[in-house]
Amino acid sequence: MPLFAWALVLMVASYAIQSFLIKQQNTQATGIEDIDFPQSDEGTKHAVFFGDNWTSGYQVLWYGNMRTIKIKKGGKK
Repeated sequence: MPLFAWALVLMVASYAIQSFLIKQQNTQATGIEDIDFPQSDEGTKHAVFFGDNWTSGYQVLWYGNMRTIKIKKGGKK
């Protein structure tokens, strides 16, 4: 058998094995309230860095526009 035929047979076998082993999981999407950002307390001094620097600790002063968008099932036909 040529090499292409062996590759095709292995690819089909791999697909069949994967389709039998995949289990559908009922999971919930992560909400914004589930994310734990380290935030600073009021009155804490903040270091200002210019360029690339290393620091022993970190804190998040602000994080971006975190929002959720519902995923629509289906697609364009």
